[in-house]
Amino acid sequence: MVYVMGVEPVLSSAYSLFVVGCSASIGAVNRYRHKQLSLLTAVYFGLPSVAAIFLTRRILVPKIPDVLFTIGQTSFSKGAGVLVLFAILMVFSAVRMIRSGNGKIVEIDEKPVSYLLLGFQGAFVGLLTGLVGAGGGFLIVPALVFIARLPMKKAAGTSLFIIACNSLVGFTGDVAARTIEWSMLLPFTLIAVAGIFVGFAFVNRVNSAQLKVGFGYFILLIAAWIFANELLDFV
Repeated sequence: MVYVMGVEPVLSSAYSLFVVGCSASIGAVNRYRHKQLSLLTAVYFGLPSVAAIFLTRRILVPKIPDVLFTIGQTSFSKGAGVLVLFAILMVFSAVRMIRSGNGKIVEIDEKPVSYLLLGFQGAFVGLLTGLVGAGGGFLIVPALVFIARLPMKKAAGTSLFIIACNSLVGFTGDVAARTIEWSMLLPFTLIAVAGIFVGFAFVNRVNSAQLKVGFGYFILLIAAWIFANELLDFV
């Protein structure tokens, strides 16, 4: 959205929420059909997360100053801050993809579910999602596995449902405050949704482990580009 389509970073985060929300909804429906979604867990995690993302988009983001700080003659803008935070989250996401693609899976122990801790984790994910416009799946899935004790496949399906709710609710916090260019956003979203169905068709024909590793390194490259592009003036 920012580097290819030239959309302002904060508005890009709003557009991203809509695209991610629609895309994740399709994936969540597919996982629900295969009984790989825990609605009860989604409620305990999702309600605090949805509340946090709505408040973040409606109250916190508009209150962040357009210029965060200035060093000499160079100013660091809110948009740059959003991109740098997004790049940091991309690094964590990429590392998780690479590790899971290499088969490094940690076994969970048998402890009772802490719904209070699950709610706090949900609120934290909602805050980050609201700030950068990312779904936060790389944070949600580990929480559902290690805190809610869900099997990996069900955790992934439940994560998609939570991401869909978070993203679409977060986007509603921007609709009234911003001018949405639907003529650009809707075709972009439709292409993304079409890509999901293409992915469904090829899911059993590709090596998912190798795909995760390759995409993980690709995300690292994009994160490095963002860091270089946004922080080069301060070096």
